[in-house]
Amino acid sequence: MSSNPKLKIIVIGAGLGDVGAAISCLLAGNSIVHILEGATEVGEKALSAHASNPKCANLISWKGTPLSSLDFSTSAAKYPGTCYWDFHRADLHRVLIDRAIELGATMECNARVIDVKCNERDNTATVVLADGRDMTADLVIGADGIHSRMREVLVGKKQPPTRTGDLAYRLLLDARKLMEDPDLAPLVPAGEVNYWIGPGAHVVTYMLRNATLCNMVLLVPDDMPEDGPSTIAGNVEEMRSLFTEWDPRISKLLALCENVQRWRLCIVQPLDSWYHPSGSFVLLGDSVHATLPYLASGAGMSFEDAAVLGECLRRLKGKSVEEKLFALKVYQACRKERTEMIVERGNLQQILYHLDDGEEQVERDRKIRANGVAVSDAEMEEGEALVWRDPVLAPKLLGYDHLEDVAKYWNALSRESSKL
Repeated sequence: MSSNPKLKIIVIGAGLGDVGAAISCLLAGNSIVHILEGATEVGEKALSAHASNPKCANLISWKGTPLSSLDFSTSAAKYPGTCYWDFHRADLHRVLIDRAIELGATMECNARVIDVKCNERDNTATVVLADGRDMTADLVIGADGIHSRMREVLVGKKQPPTRTGDLAYRLLLDARKLMEDPDLAPLVPAGEVNYWIGPGAHVVTYMLRNATLCNMVLLVPDDMPEDGPSTIAGNVEEMRSLFTEWDPRISKLLALCENVQRWRLCIVQPLDSWYHPSGSFVLLGDSVHATLPYLASGAGMSFEDAAVLGECLRRLKGKSVEEKLFALKVYQACRKERTEMIVERGNLQQILYHLDDGEEQVERDRKIRANGVAVSDAEMEEGEALVWRDPVLAPKLLGYDHLEDVAKYWNALSRESSKL
């Protein structure tokens, strides 16, 4: 805990990254943190908080032929402190909220923020709520997701997300039903993450909550209405029809589904600056770097943002505009290039997973089957479809040390400032 000056902080949003930011700021010693959530309530009930620990990831052709596997324990051993965990989102969310409140955060639902006014005169920011109230803080953190109002406030214009051409069907299946089918039963105790990759689409499955639930995500071309909402009810029969020629296990899994939602998959374009020149307003998470879910890194990047921001604030010696601006400059230096790299690589992964059968697909599968061995420098730069084994990406993705990163940029930018 820091003994440095305390900041009053408002976090706009109560998603994973938002609550992670609240926790990080509280651990940094910033003693007053208030979370504003526009929804009438946080949707998750009191749920168990146990992680699933998958053993490996399997890449499988769309017809069901195994291509390669990655042992997670072997992979994690290369990067101290790293582990592969799967959470039901509701469980993880509840753990974070409980921890934030335990540390002293307060949270208010039905509190939709419509504007932020930065007060350069007294080095604060005031949030304006839809119900007419306003609240003032030393720092406002905008972490309100991909459809971010706070992003628009910061840049002063509309900032709609960019379509990627894909949508996701997401469903949870009762693992007991899988155990009744001899073809599906082996999926339950195996503790594996399975990726079927094929023409224009891919499918992911893994177990949650002590193997009582099977999470299944199907990524397909986006045919949702242009001007409609980003999440709509899906047609189960239509979803099933897209996979009739795939591995028969997929059809069997989909036969267990009774209803489904469709999510349009979007990204956001990079911003030149993540913070206001007053030093009292900054963005975090999907509001500034939403990515495709194809690296399983969206929430992770938000948590990294939160950890870096908390460490930067912990180093503050005062609350002047110059000091806060320096901390935010370091935060952005640590995070901007890294998250843009993740967004770009997610876009590449979309291509690698969805190749039509043909020469490119054969070459992709050859690299996968090589298990990361004996590939040329040129091939390394092109990227491997099994991302956690990619010799260029994996060390960057899994070996990140936020404390080392902050120290590096803090020192470098301090030296740079001293020369001015």
